[in-house]
Amino acid sequence: QTTEVLKIEVQVGRTGVLTPVARLKPVEVGGVTVTNATLHNEDDLRRKDVWAGDIVVVRRAGDVIPEVVRVQSAGPRREQDRFSMPQKCPVCQSPVVRLEGEAAARCTGGLYCSAQRKQALQHFVGRRAMDIEGVGEKLIEQLVDRGMVENPADLYHRLDKASLAGMERMADKSAQNVIDSIQRSRDMDLARFVFALGIPGVGEEVAKILARHFGSLQALLDAGWTA
Repeated sequence: QTTEVLKIEVQVGRTGVLTPVARLKPVEVGGVTVTNATLHNEDDLRRKDVWAGDIVVVRRAGDVIPEVVRVQSAGPRREQDRFSMPQKCPVCQSPVVRLEGEAAARCTGGLYCSAQRKQALQHFVGRRAMDIEGVGEKLIEQLVDRGMVENPADLYHRLDKASLAGMERMADKSAQNVIDSIQRSRDMDLARFVFALGIPGVGEEVAKILARHFGSLQALLDAGWTA
């Protein structure tokens, strides 16, 4: 479908990657109303030559993720309509770098960056990782914004029923269910724990290989590196 690009902003991902995102005039694509579409990276954006104000063709890649395919017709294209990658992270103001040979620009703030903290926590509690039920995006935003959780370990050491019951839309029973789910996750197998950590380059299969090879978390922590 075609629609107008209202503006182009960046989202900060779990590993610090800054992704240009087109904010769109709402349009229905495949039965779903789409208001945002990824532009992947700065090189992809330049290749497609997308500016704010352009009319673009949008599709849902794999019927899931909306993306901008191409420009249908150019808008006014004033200087302020042209996207430029920020030099500092829009969330934490840490420097943004792009390493030679990489397409992605990255925030260097690590877990100091609240956007990366939130994404890392969402990955950690996910169903394929530690599978902690009841800890969704909205709760994570509250926990990080209030300074209650800064890293995954804080889920286990800094939260209790009373603190969770004070969150929006969180009654005593819901808070207890979250605490129970956190406690159950302590017995998760090593492969899923390693995957949950979100180590760059360590997906589910690599996590399984590491778990089989080392057998225990301590052995993995004690491992050295040789060329």
